[in-house]
Amino acid sequence: MDERIAAPTSTPAVAVLFDLDGTLTDPSEGIVACIEHALARMGGSAVPAGDLTRFIGPPLVGTFGHLLGTDDRSVIDDAIRWYRERFADVGLFENRIIDGMIPALESFAEHGVELRVATAKPTVYADRIIDHFDMRRFFPVVYGSELDGRKTDKVDLIDHILAQEGWVGDATVMIGDRAHDVRGARAHGARSVGVLWGFGSERELEEAGADVVISEVSGLVHATGLSETRQADAGS
Repeated sequence: MDERIAAPTSTPAVAVLFDLDGTLTDPSEGIVACIEHALARMGGSAVPAGDLTRFIGPPLVGTFGHLLGTDDRSVIDDAIRWYRERFADVGLFENRIIDGMIPALESFAEHGVELRVATAKPTVYADRIIDHFDMRRFFPVVYGSELDGRKTDKVDLIDHILAQEGWVGDATVMIGDRAHDVRGARAHGARSVGVLWGFGSERELEEAGADVVISEVSGLVHATGLSETRQADAGS
């Protein structure tokens, strides 16, 4: 990868926000199956599973609006209801933590950085996933959307997080795999690290304005500017 793209952000982070789907975990099996379940219930056309992975991450309203070819919110809400019917009991746990993520989170904890989850997924589901994978020790608070659709937009969600935590944007880094993670960060003067082990492409992340794009989990701490700080502190 271009070394310019992989360079760390300029100022070490005080707080780091992690997207969930495609960043902390790979939920593709469960989400794709739940989308297929909803489409079948709605009488929609079957879509190859490989074509559905691009809908992992963005809000479900847009996903089902596109897949069903409608902007009728009542129809979209019905599809979301069918999706959640399967997701709440089964799809939630058809998921796996990204390889190498626990050591990376342990490194952030060693640096004393505040970590939070910032996901478009409803908080009631995100909390269960974090607990299932024993990541509560890293993420004492999980921020997600409401079941009625509020705070699914990362701009709104990050605004809420900064207000709740009393943080400022330029000391905060958003880590995520999709353009909406990057745009949410930029809207508040926060920096962003785009990751390529999820469902967004390098082009998508660059065009959205990511400050850093990385392909390896082991590069997360360095990408947020923290590793250099620790080395400097150790030598002082």
